[in-house]
Amino acid sequence: MPARARLLGEESVHRLVSGDFEAVFLPGAGMLGVSLRHRGAEILRRVDDLDGAFTQGGTAGIPLLHPWANRLAQWRYRAAGRDVDLDSASPLLHRDANGLPIHGVPWSMLAWDVSTATPTLLGARLDWTRDDLLAVFPFPHRLEIAVRLAGNGLTLQTTLVAGPGNPVPLSFGFHPYLGLPGLPRDEWRLTLPAMRRLELDALGIPTGAEEAFEALDAVLGEFDFDDGFALLDERTSLSLSGGGRRVSVEFLAGYRFAQIYAPRGREFVALEPMTAPTNALASGTGLRLVNPGAGFSAAFRIRVEST
Repeated sequence: MPARARLLGEESVHRLVSGDFEAVFLPGAGMLGVSLRHRGAEILRRVDDLDGAFTQGGTAGIPLLHPWANRLAQWRYRAAGRDVDLDSASPLLHRDANGLPIHGVPWSMLAWDVSTATPTLLGARLDWTRDDLLAVFPFPHRLEIAVRLAGNGLTLQTTLVAGPGNPVPLSFGFHPYLGLPGLPRDEWRLTLPAMRRLELDALGIPTGAEEAFEALDAVLGEFDFDDGFALLDERTSLSLSGGGRRVSVEFLAGYRFAQIYAPRGREFVALEPMTAPTNALASGTGLRLVNPGAGFSAAFRIRVEST
């Protein structure tokens, strides 16, 4: 961690410790979660080259995806009565392999202010009022994240407080990259609840059609996921197990959608809580608004247990 800390600023590294757990977050660099250790073993993935991710705007660890999760179908959208044309040359935006804007503003471009710091709690805030941020998402608001580490794992609660003038579209999510120490990816067991699978086009954009997805409890093996889902219940759990551990992402409140990203041949699985489906800012499907001056909170927990 020392080399990464020097790059991102020693004052930006905040460690949380509780029982068998240790976590590290970087408020000065997007409130990125860069480590979650259980009994000394790392649970997060894609954290080995934070310097590269920082420079390239790539995702790693536990990144917040805001003001939209996953991709948009094009470089413009209309939401809450506003037409927005995105600048494809903006350093605040990142492209997917097909040239579409993905994951909102990269974590590396967002410095958060710490409001609370104890051995088990980290609170930080981000004011979305800069001109360059408003050019991407012209809805002034404040974000607050509270990270709590306890005996059952790591809980992240995110609150969006809308500014006084206009409603704010709600389309953020998280992209936690997870893995099981000491066990090959093909031997990890993936457990998913019954959901509604969103039909995607060739570019990964929902078509509007859905189909039933039966609960899954199977070894990953040759499974290859990059799929969006509508949850049947906001309180649900998705998990990986094997090698004496179970790692679960528990949806506690506010998240109605999920993305499962488990590419074959890669040593990670992303179980992603989302407040809205992919492309919701443009399609309006599943998109909620936070009224002026009001707040909205969503929470999920990464629970790690010995089995």
